[in-house]
Amino acid sequence: MSFGGPEAPEEVVPFLKNVTAGRGIPEERLEEVGEHYYGFGGKSPINDQNKALLQALREELERRGIDTPLIWGNRNWEPYLTDEVRAEAEAGRTRFLSIDTSAYSSYSSCRQYREDFAKTIQELSAEGTTVTIDKIRQFYNHPGYAQACALLLKEGLVDFAKQVGALDAGKHRILFVTHSIPNVMQDASAVATSGYQAQHEELMAHLLEGLSESEALPAELVYCSRSGSPEVPWLEPDVNDRMRELSEDGVTGVVLVPIGFISDHMEVAFDLDTEAKETAAELDFAFTRVATVGTHPLFVSGLVVLVEERIAQLRGEQTAAPVIAGSTALTPGSGACSIECCRGRIERATEPNWPA
Repeated sequence: MSFGGPEAPEEVVPFLKNVTAGRGIPEERLEEVGEHYYGFGGKSPINDQNKALLQALREELERRGIDTPLIWGNRNWEPYLTDEVRAEAEAGRTRFLSIDTSAYSSYSSCRQYREDFAKTIQELSAEGTTVTIDKIRQFYNHPGYAQACALLLKEGLVDFAKQVGALDAGKHRILFVTHSIPNVMQDASAVATSGYQAQHEELMAHLLEGLSESEALPAELVYCSRSGSPEVPWLEPDVNDRMRELSEDGVTGVVLVPIGFISDHMEVAFDLDTEAKETAAELDFAFTRVATVGTHPLFVSGLVVLVEERIAQLRGEQTAAPVIAGSTALTPGSGACSIECCRGRIERATEPNWPA
């Protein structure tokens, strides 16, 4: 289950209308936002990345001898979730387990997908078809995701060291980057879980502990992709603002680690690989952007483990729920995905549009 994105220039504005439905945003503004997509040929990278993840998941399922069908549905563009579930139900398959393309807990990164499932269930029920949709837990602290992030961080540091000669804690920084969300959404995420920001900080601390003395650099969490009304407070600092502040403190290079994103979709391709890279060039910074997990074998294998884990839970079986050291598994139904989780919905005009 994913966000969706346009495949061609003529699809950009209709896609953005879907994303912003009910917010009263004029078409001229949508055209303006669409420039991000037009700069990439009018096509979002997320679709090909989801197709690659589907293929990798199919291969991992087959390797484990699992022949359960695997489908892909989106919220905002084809293939739409409801259409895909309807087609499967017509073929007699009515029980679904979702892997969402977001690792953390918040309204936009978890609960809103659950609301999408509820809408699909209700729409098909009105057509006389009964389906159920469950989901795996948020996986920011699953060893598969964390281990893939750790290996990619080390590879990024090797690349950065080639640019600067030697890592210097006085001159270089690691900036872990994620999608900003409104402060009220952050507060709501911390009612039934540790919260969106704390989950990132937990993974960040785990990754830093895995670095050797020669790899260690000062690190912090920064944000990107803010949208909505400027009057509404969002999580800060912005990655570009922070790089400028660090430059004033004598920093000369940064390693960006996009732990908030599983693939190189628009927020990575534009906000980091374009805007943040331009800011780094303006500041004469050495700059490395660490790869996202994408279809890394450890990540893909971990997702299948999470599928098996949730199926065992639904069968009432005792099953391990592995997490990184010192963490707690956010098992659906344990509170993390209870009816109260991330409930604090805010005005739609301030909700983040992510990931696209």
